[in-house]
Amino acid sequence: MTKAIATPASKGAADNSALLVLLKLRTFIALIVVVVFFAVMAPNFVSVGNAVIISKHVAINAILAIGMTYVILTGGIDLSVGSIVGLTGMVAGGLIARGLELPMLGIVIYPNIFEVVLISLGVGVLIGAINGLLITRLSVAPFIATLGTLYVARGAALLLSGGATFPNLVGKPELENQGFPIIGSGNLLGIPYPIIILIVMALVAAYVAQRTPFGRRVYAVGGNERAASLSGVRVDRIKLAVYMISGLCAAVAGLIVSSQLVASHPASGETFELNAIAAAVLGGTSLSGGRGMIGGTIIGAFVIGVLSDGLVMMGVSEFWQMVIKGLVIIAAVVLDQLQRKLAANSRQG
Repeated sequence: MTKAIATPASKGAADNSALLVLLKLRTFIALIVVVVFFAVMAPNFVSVGNAVIISKHVAINAILAIGMTYVILTGGIDLSVGSIVGLTGMVAGGLIARGLELPMLGIVIYPNIFEVVLISLGVGVLIGAINGLLITRLSVAPFIATLGTLYVARGAALLLSGGATFPNLVGKPELENQGFPIIGSGNLLGIPYPIIILIVMALVAAYVAQRTPFGRRVYAVGGNERAASLSGVRVDRIKLAVYMISGLCAAVAGLIVSSQLVASHPASGETFELNAIAAAVLGGTSLSGGRGMIGGTIIGAFVIGVLSDGLVMMGVSEFWQMVIKGLVIIAAVVLDQLQRKLAANSRQG
């Protein structure tokens, strides 16, 4: 009978494989760790009510992170999403509070809520398209292009109201523009609409990314842009599309934020782009493009959300919260690089 003897090389390969599996599951493991930690440290953390509140908070960042994931998969970045949140909220608030003024005709049109939502979403998609065109047609680096639109969108949000807030966005019966607060505060069978919106968008985004030709082309562009172009993929169209998707996701988040507050403020969405990037990276999306999954991004968003709410419940200073989030992002990038090296070594072995 032949007896198998484990050599040092085979043992090292097995250790690397086990470590690689742990790295691939790092986001899920991190989520379990933070939930258990706060369950012990904050007695009121584990409750149905708190879980719903956290999920509503997470929904906004997770929706942003879905669009960000598509962008990062192509090797890009979108710094403008936070400003789009603020601008689309102000557009919706302005349409409800002031209507759409047509000076040439001397009239003011008050759209119904469905039309308000469509117009606001259109604004988000338009800004995403501008980002995509700057990057594809004018060859502006994604970081610079979206940094520029960040300032433009934020400035436009301030100009819409002169820096003021549009308060009390409940609408008026005579104008037939009521119902806006339902988007952020309503529920279906006890499930808040923001959570339902997140579930629907996540399922659609995951299906498109994993099961459609468009999704495969997104991964191809991020994996090797030149090879994708030579194989017939219209790289510029794919890039334009992902930035439009990111703009759409940001607009949805903007509507939810304004609806929950029943008010629109031009500063809404500040630093939201950082949470979206953090969720995507923590969820396993590689900043170099070509690798990542929507499911991982959603789990990453929950890690960030649970961490934020748990630290608040423990009374941790907001300054320390920023430090901890920064360390989490750095750790996620370091672990991602380690995973790539181990995967490369495993293929070579």
